[in-house]
Amino acid sequence: MRDQGELELMLKGYGLTTAKILYHFPDHPHLLQTFIWQDYDIAPKFPVLVKFIEFWKAKLEGPLHSVSYTHKALIGPNEWRKVDGEFLLH
Repeated sequence: MRDQGELELMLKGYGLTTAKILYHFPDHPHLLQTFIWQDYDIAPKFPVLVKFIEFWKAKLEGPLHSVSYTHKALIGPNEWRKVDGEFLLH
């Protein structure tokens, strides 16, 4: 996915997804640590976020406590229009 530019991803329906991940500190399980993750993803299935969470569970030591996320589609194909002229003031 990183081969494509951000604009291409946005035109394909990707939006910016931000996740706040709370996890138990590996050495002190009663303490919680926060991790902020951000990437382009597609709502409502969020395949990139799900892949990251699966990676976290398989490879990292701190067990997850909770994940909260927000998603914003930044641009869509219907927001583009061709401009035929330009007005200059002074």
